[in-house]
Amino acid sequence: MRLPDSAHTSQPWRIHELTRDFGLEDVWQMPVSGGPDDFPALVQGLASADPSQSSSVAVRTLFAIRWRIGALLGWDGADSGVGSRVPTLRDRLPVDLRNAPTGPDFVALPFSSVYLIEDEFAAEIANRTMHGVMHIGRVPDATGEFRAQMAVLVKPNGLLGSGYMAAIRPFRHLLVYPAMMRGIERS
Repeated sequence: MRLPDSAHTSQPWRIHELTRDFGLEDVWQMPVSGGPDDFPALVQGLASADPSQSSSVAVRTLFAIRWRIGALLGWDGADSGVGSRVPTLRDRLPVDLRNAPTGPDFVALPFSSVYLIEDEFAAEIANRTMHGVMHIGRVPDATGEFRAQMAVLVKPNGLLGSGYMAAIRPFRHLLVYPAMMRGIERS
């Protein structure tokens, strides 16, 4: 379920220190809950997801189209990613976060883990259109367990990036994120 921006911005998360120059694109409640020991498993599950294997034909098709367009237009080359076109957010980390685990390697998506702590995980992605961050936060609930939420933060790369983000917004909201949340709930 989509959440108001305040569900992310009102939390005292460390990601806020690192992404002041990013815009908050989306906030979603994830269909999971659990104890503190379950958070790393959630993060590992996200990192091992492969949209080309999604149970949703629409999601598989959208990702295939996106990768094809990116290849044709040169959006995703090695010179356009994290560490090339944009510096990694790891360069912004304070010492305690730099010494924390980075988190898992992603299997299929071109994200790089930035940090994993008790109640937060951040991963970044960059290409010719934008520099983005996926933030997963663990929010305590009334039972002493947690629920998880995902925020997407984006710094568009000029007019191309702003136009691209606007163009994909309805697909993310209507197809990609709902299918992603259903897949997480099933697993």
